[in-house]
Amino acid sequence: MAIKTKHLRSAAGRSGSVVVAKSLNEALSKNKQTAFLCHSHKDQELAKGLQVLLKENGWDVYIDWEDNEMPSSPNKETASKIKSKITTTDWFLFLATSNSTQSRWCPWEIGYADSQKGYGKMLIIPTEDDSGNWYGNEYLQLYKKIDEGTDRQTGRSGYAAFDAGSNSGAWISNL
Repeated sequence: MAIKTKHLRSAAGRSGSVVVAKSLNEALSKNKQTAFLCHSHKDQELAKGLQVLLKENGWDVYIDWEDNEMPSSPNKETASKIKSKITTTDWFLFLATSNSTQSRWCPWEIGYADSQKGYGKMLIIPTEDDSGNWYGNEYLQLYKKIDEGTDRQTGRSGYAAFDAGSNSGAWISNL
C-alpha cells in the first residue's frame, strides 16, 4: 500500500486552515512530535500536503524550504543545517516519489538519518501516483512506513506506522 498523491494534493489545499509552528524551536517547546521531511523540491505540493495530514494528527513537520535560515542555493552550510535539523527532530520522514528516489540529496539525507536515528525513528511514506505507480526503492523497504489504515474493530480510518514487512501498526497520533 501507499498514500495516494491525490490525497496529498487535496491536503495541500487545506494548508491555509492548518497552523504550522513558525519554527522548530516553537514546536519543540510545545512538546509536539517533530519530524524532518526528506523530499524532492520538485514535490513541494506533496510535501505541503503531508505536512497538513501530519499536523492534523498532532505532528509538526520541518520542511527546509520554509526555513528562512537556509541558504538560497545548496552548499556546505545547507548540509550542516540539514544535519542539525535531522538530529534535533524526533523523527525522520522520507516522502518516496519518483523525484525523491532520483534525487542527489535525498539518499544522502536518509543515509545520515540512519546513522543518527536508527530504525526506530525513521518512517518512509511510499506514494502512489494517479496512474497507480508505486514509489519506494528496495532500500526504503528496510524501514517502517506510514500508510493509510483502518482498524477492523472500530472502523476508524487514518494513518499508521507499520514495521517493515508487517501488517500491524500504530496510529501516528499515538507515536
